[in-house]
Amino acid sequence: MTLTQEGTAANTDVRPPSHPGVFRVERRPGAFNSELLSSKAFKGGEVIARLEGLTKGPKAYSSVQCGTGEEDHVELNSDLLYMNHSCEPNVIVDVSSGNQGEWQVRASKSIGEGESLCFFYPSTEWRMEQAFDCRCGTKSCLGVIRGAFYVSREELSKRGFVNKHIQTLVTTRDSGKNDGWWSKLGLVNVREGCYTMVTILCVVLVMGNVIS
Repeated sequence: MTLTQEGTAANTDVRPPSHPGVFRVERRPGAFNSELLSSKAFKGGEVIARLEGLTKGPKAYSSVQCGTGEEDHVELNSDLLYMNHSCEPNVIVDVSSGNQGEWQVRASKSIGEGESLCFFYPSTEWRMEQAFDCRCGTKSCLGVIRGAFYVSREELSKRGFVNKHIQTLVTTRDSGKNDGWWSKLGLVNVREGCYTMVTILCVVLVMGNVIS
């Protein structure tokens, strides 16, 4: 899921509210300006909505990751689609339970009526379909949001909640089996850049041999 979701959906979605009296979509002109606002106050830890009516689908700008596999993504099919990202969220999207009936959205802190409902996208997403520049404006803002793969364990822990599948993937990443040392040294982007350059070089050499 990415911030793009709310900008795109806002121009085309004319469905009735999915959770009247709980939250509502505030639609504003322009991309990335719509948001999901609480229709009442919530206490920290209070369940805001159960995740119901989900459908499995491919990874997309609108999907939520619910497992460690590339195929483990669901569409929310509700106004929850309009939840924006924040690096200091007030909402948790919890898909950790093996029982899908227990999946839920809950308040991570007290929320007042009319507040924007935001969750930390890397708490569900490993490598996002679309990266974006964060505009949350918080002191702990990460800048570019691309998924938990690009966030250190320390930074993830500061957010208070990360789903089990993300914890599993982080453990694998940091174990040194795959991307551990690159990640620990903050060189994931360098590594991927090197891979790209090597690939391009190989293609150039192959094409050179074919032409000659």
